[in-house]
This record gives sequence, structure tokens and C-alpha cells, in this order.
Amino acid sequence: MTTTHCSQLHIALFAFPFSSHPTCLLNVMQKLSSFLPSNTLFSYFNTSQSNTLTFSKSSKSNNLKVYDVWDGVKEGNDTPFGHEAIELFIQSTPANFEKSMKEAEEERGVKLSCIFSDAFLWFSCELAEKIDVPWIALWISSSYSLSAHLYTDLIRSNKGTSLNIPGFPSSLRISDVPPEVAENLEGAVPSILYNMALTLHKAVAVVVNSFEELSPTINKDLKSKLQKVYNVGPLVLESSNNVSLEVDSDESGCIEWLDKQNQKSVVYISFGTITTLSPNETLAIADALEAKKVPFIWSLKDNDVKILPKVFLERAEEFGKIVSWAPQLEILAHSSICVHVSHGGWNSVLESISHGVPMICRPSFADQKLNSRLVESVWEIGLQIEGGSFTKSGTMSALDIFFNDDKGKVLRQNVVGLKARALAAVKPENGSSTQNFKALADLVKRHKLA
Repeated sequence: MTTTHCSQLHIALFAFPFSSHPTCLLNVMQKLSSFLPSNTLFSYFNTSQSNTLTFSKSSKSNNLKVYDVWDGVKEGNDTPFGHEAIELFIQSTPANFEKSMKEAEEERGVKLSCIFSDAFLWFSCELAEKIDVPWIALWISSSYSLSAHLYTDLIRSNKGTSLNIPGFPSSLRISDVPPEVAENLEGAVPSILYNMALTLHKAVAVVVNSFEELSPTINKDLKSKLQKVYNVGPLVLESSNNVSLEVDSDESGCIEWLDKQNQKSVVYISFGTITTLSPNETLAIADALEAKKVPFIWSLKDNDVKILPKVFLERAEEFGKIVSWAPQLEILAHSSICVHVSHGGWNSVLESISHGVPMICRPSFADQKLNSRLVESVWEIGLQIEGGSFTKSGTMSALDIFFNDDKGKVLRQNVVGLKARALAAVKPENGSSTQNFKALADLVKRHKLA
């Protein structure tokens, strides 16, 4: 191998190839690169299928090269989904990443100087130690959920219902923490997260998709447990400060439709790409919308649309819009949006905060229940659906709060206040997240010079 000047930075990016993880890693890389020398190289490692999906929506910078790692699926076998896909991928690690790392060094002619991985990929620590470079980990969810994982053993030893975790408010209960923390640790994802919790203290820095002002008490405790903690979000706002990696379009005409609606009059409903409601809950939402005649945009998969009665679909055209995909950021930024009905995924929570939109949450899995509890009881910027699932009466009651109740005004005021803090965090000159990006870049450069 012919190497270039030894001071050149070559950063390996290890993606966890599921959900929004790969895109978050790319967003961080894009912002970080603006604080590093222009000749810095980035090598991005991800599965072929995830790379195809990620880069169909994202642009590649000149200093970024993409490498495919094996997803664990043997040739000729059907492509797995869900937990099976995660298990096969994990079984193929870390050998698949190690092989591609060597390929990248040979091809680019520069030794790797740092491994920056999704925090789920805890084995990155071992690979970094093997080639004597620092390991940086990215946690794409909230500081609260990260803290819960770090305190897994304490939570599991607790026989009561309270969470006696430093920084956690009394309104949070053990039932609110991600199930991977409190239940069986032997599954693929719980095992990943537990090993991560045992390893993160070895990372020279843990990067979090949040902002300092959102969870100051939790951040203080995290910083006492880990070498460095850098809150660099909300990434949705950081991306808009540069060139956004997301290429949103409005083929379904959502924005044009919203332009014709009154201010703060529309309900936006979306449960992400993975969450699927039961037919009864889908019908309950439809019944509530029709009874209230409230304007709405509903991002609904084609299979779920088939559940809805034809008569509802015909009548709903008068006051609502159902689409298979919606440009969420543009919708949340529109002045006609009153409330966001969501699964409570962290990206959706941050996007709602960043655009000052209160929420109605119906959590399903992972950290969604914790996020939804934070929305309702800690930040007081929304509420959880009554009883944990949609009914006609429960949905109507929730909507009434935002359209006909003083409480809805308070929730809106609270989220608008958090929006201001989020915007301040990403200010180019002195925002806390901007300063953390600069500190992270200095850390990367300092380790290279050491």
C-alpha cells in the first residue's frame, strides 16, 4: 500500500443498517466535516441493501466513499426482515467490517485514524483498539434512553416501580424504560444494547442527537460516567444549516393542500416506516376524524388504507388527505399544522420540537414509551393517547385538548419554548451543539497528532 502524508485524517463510519440509523450517521459526518481539514477522508461502511436505500435519498460528498459489508444473508436465501435480519447481521460482525476496513485502507492509500460508529456496534471498540485508533460512538436517541441503558443492572435489580436513577424525574417509572432494559437480555437487540452499555466508557466520546438545554440533569450524570459526551442536535436543524441530506419532494401535493387550510387547524398523523397499528385502531382514528370533521393529513401505508371503509375515504376527501408518504419536515414547518399524532420515535419527537408542534403519542416499541412519557410528563409538550391505544372516544378527547381546551394552548407554548432553545443550540457562532461539533473535531484532530 502506498500511503499519503501521515497527518491526513481517514475516518471510518460504521452504520447500523436499520431504521433511521444510517442517515443520522451521515448527518453527523456532514456537519463534522465542515470543522475538519478539507482533505479529510471518510469511508462509510454499511450493508448493500441499506446503502442503496440511504443513497437513493442522500447525496455523496467528494471525500466520502461507500463500502458494502456483508449482511449475513447467504447467497440464494430470501432477504429476511425484522429481528431475523438484525440477528443475521450481528452474527456476521465484526469480521465483515474488519474485511472492508482493510479494503478501504488499501484503496484509499491512507491508514484509518478513527472509527466513528453507531453506538449499537459496540464491537467497534475492539477493532479500534486492534489498529490503535480512537473510537467515537453515536447515540441517535435521547439522553434519557442512553442513561437507562447504562443503568440496566440497577434497573433490573429494582423490585419496585420507581426509577432511582440519577437525573430521572419522579414522574418516570420502570414501565417507561425501553423493554430491552427491563426484560430478557438474550435477544439480538437487548444483547447489543447491554454490551454497548458495558463498553461505552471506552469511547473517547459519545455523540448524542439531542441538545444540552433539553436534558441538563441527565447530561451532567452521563458526563460523569463517560469520557466525553457531545450533544450535537437536533440533527434535523443542523442539516438545514448546511446542505440537507434529505431530498424531500411533494409529489402527493401535501404542501399545496396545506396552503389552503387555516392556521393551526390541521392534524398530521404519521407512525413512521415500521410501526403498524391494529385494524381496530386505524378504524378508530378514522371514526374520530369523521366525527370531528377536523382537517388532517394522514400518512398511511397502502395496506392500511384498504382497511378503511370506502364511504369514509369518499367523505374524507372533503376535509382531509391520505397519502402513502408525506414530506414530514415540510409539513411540520407549515403554519396550518396544529398537532402531530405520532408513534413517539425520537426523530419525530425532535422534529416536532424543532418546528414547535405539540404531539399526541401512541408508543409501540423500543424507546417510544420513554419518549412519549417525556413528551407528556417531563417537557409537557403533548400527551399520550388514553389507555395506550386508539379508540374513537379517546382520540376525540385528545383532539379536543388541542382545538378546544386551554391545556392545549399551554402545551403549544411549552413546545414553542423548546423550539427556541433548539434553534439557539444550532446557531453557527455560539450554539451549544455547534460548539460541541467544534470540540469533537478538535478531539479527532488531537488524537491524530498524538
